[in-house]
Amino acid sequence: MNLTEGVVIRAKMTKAVVVRVERLAQHDRYKKYILVRTKVKARDELKCREGDVVAIAPTRPQSRDIRWRVVKILGRRSLGKEPEEVLPA
Repeated sequence: MNLTEGVVIRAKMTKAVVVRVERLAQHDRYKKYILVRTKVKARDELKCREGDVVAIAPTRPQSRDIRWRVVKILGRRSLGKEPEEVLPA
């Protein structure tokens, strides 16, 4: 399964969250690595909060915008702090 890690930046929808995914990409001309940030909407059945570090996976379209789902919460933190460990349920 193709899992991607990201940080929940908005959790105001009922069953969806907005996740910021960061990755390094090489510039075509200058060959310098740059940080690329992407915001995706993901289906959330685990009740994530803002600042949580989550693993997301691509899925079939759930709605017009939602193409990802939250698989696991990797850590909990408020935005700007280090993640805490999450005990398995």
